[in-house]
Amino acid sequence: MARGAYAPARICAAVPEGVDAVADAALIGAPLVDVVRDGGKVVGFRGVAAFGRPVRGISHHLAFVPDYYGKWNKLDELRHWTEAGAVTLRVAATFPAERAADAHRLLEAGGTRGRIVIEF
Repeated sequence: MARGAYAPARICAAVPEGVDAVADAALIGAPLVDVVRDGGKVVGFRGVAAFGRPVRGISHHLAFVPDYYGKWNKLDELRHWTEAGAVTLRVAATFPAERAADAHRLLEAGGTRGRIVIEF
């Protein structure tokens, strides 16, 4: 079982009453619907079909990243939330640009928890 597959159980343990919304950046899909409160929201990044038919008033949304190109106010809002501690980011490793090949090898190996960042 992939590490991401444990996310729904961990979310339920931490927030038994359910969460208002979840963004599926790990491509977990339908199991995440179980952690969302009635009337909540689920956002997918590679298609909402992975979440199945809407249930319990939960709305499904697709975030297509290229749609946000040039919308710097959205990125600034995300930065604000991150700096305020409302959104936390998990970074597995950071590499300078000249070690980009090492970053790609780590990504290809799989099993990494968090994002791999290449600094330019």
